[in-house]
Amino acid sequence: MTLTKKSEGIYIDNFGIDILNEIDAVIFDCDGVLIDVSKSYDRVILKTTQYALENFAKINDAIDVDFKIIDGFKSTGGFNDEVDLTYAAIISLVAAKKLEKDQTSFIFDVIKNADSSGIRSVEKYLENQVDISDIKKQLSYPGVHHENPLYQIFDQLFYGPELYQKLFKNSSNFSESGLIEQDDVILNNSLIEKLQKKFDSKIAIVTGRGKESISYSLKTLLEKFDLKNSIFLEDESRELAKPNPQSLLDSIKGMNSVSTLYVGDSMEDFIMAKKVTNLGSKTIFCGIIGTSKNPQEKLELFEQNEAMLVLDSINLLPKVLNLE
Repeated sequence: MTLTKKSEGIYIDNFGIDILNEIDAVIFDCDGVLIDVSKSYDRVILKTTQYALENFAKINDAIDVDFKIIDGFKSTGGFNDEVDLTYAAIISLVAAKKLEKDQTSFIFDVIKNADSSGIRSVEKYLENQVDISDIKKQLSYPGVHHENPLYQIFDQLFYGPELYQKLFKNSSNFSESGLIEQDDVILNNSLIEKLQKKFDSKIAIVTGRGKESISYSLKTLLEKFDLKNSIFLEDESRELAKPNPQSLLDSIKGMNSVSTLYVGDSMEDFIMAKKVTNLGSKTIFCGIIGTSKNPQEKLELFEQNEAMLVLDSINLLPKVLNLE
C-alpha cells in the first residue's frame, strides 16, 4: 500500500478515501495524539532508568535512554506501557554491562529481537546470553502496581509529590515537580466541536493512561468525550494492555459504531485496530506522526505496515473528514 501526500501533513491511500466517508465514530489514543508527551513521559523513562540502574544495579555510567531507543522499542508493537519500556531498557543495560558490550549497540540488538510480546521477548533474548536474575528479583516487575518498586519510582517522578499522594495515598521519595506538568495538550475545543457536529456523542478514548492522569492534563476537555465508552487501561488488568483488541472492541460496541476511525501514534495502536477489524468491527487506523522526534521514520513504518491514513496532527482531521 502506497501513501500519497495529499497536502501538507496529510498522507492517504487513494483507494481508501471513500471508506473515510463511512466513518460514524472516532476513538482516540491519548499520548502522542491528544497530548505531546515528549517532555513528560519520555523524560520519566530516562530518569527512572538512570535512578534504577544507579540504586539497584550500581551502574553509574549508563547511556541515556533517548528517543531513538524509545521509538525502537515502541516500533516492535509490544511497548505501549512506558514502564514496560523502562524495565526493558534497565535489564538490557544491566546485561550489556555484565557482558562487557557496548551499551548502545547491545540495546539496539535487543530491540531487533523484541516483538509484540513486549518484555517477555526481551527477557527471553537476554536470558539466553547472561544471568539477569538479580536485577529481575530486585525490580519484581510487573507485580502489583501500587506495591512494585519500579512503578513507584516512575509514578513518583511523573506525578510529583502532591498528585502522587492524591492518587496513591502515599508519600513520594522525590520533592521536584512531576513531569506531568510538561504534558503539552494538542487537543482543543475547536477540534472537538467540529467532530461533535459530524459524530455527535460518538467520540471516545482508548488509552494506556489512567483516567485521573488524563483528567489532570486535559481538564474540562475530557468531559467532551463519551466517558462511558472510553477505556483507561492503566486502571484495568494488564491482560487488556494494547495490542489486545478487547478494549477497543468494547468501546466500539458500546457506541454501536459500524465503521470506526481509531487515531493512534504507535504500532500497538495499529495492531490493535487491525485485530478489531479482523474480529468483524470495521476499524480504520489513522497514524499520528508529528509528535515523534523522527516523523519521516514513523511515516515509513506505518506505510510499510499498510496504514491507510497518516497525519502530522489531529488538527488535520477536520480537513480529511470534510468537517470544514
